Amino acid sequence: MAGYTVSADFDLCESNAVCMGIAPEVFEVREDNFLYVLQEHPPEALLDRVREAVDSCPKRALSLRPTAE
Repeated sequence: MAGYTVSADFDLCESNAVCMGIAPEVFEVREDNFLYVLQEHPPEALLDRVREAVDSCPKRALSLRPTAE
């Protein structure tokens, strides 16, 4: 995969921070209790952890897709 984009559906997200526990470089739940995607295009080295975070989201609010070239 040459590159990828991670995004969140904020209508589904409950800000439970499961993703942040897996990939804190990419996801953060702040004191305002909202999820922030810190890196929409994280480095390839984080791909496995980002996939795990996406797959572990209890609300299926996260997605990972190839970046358009």
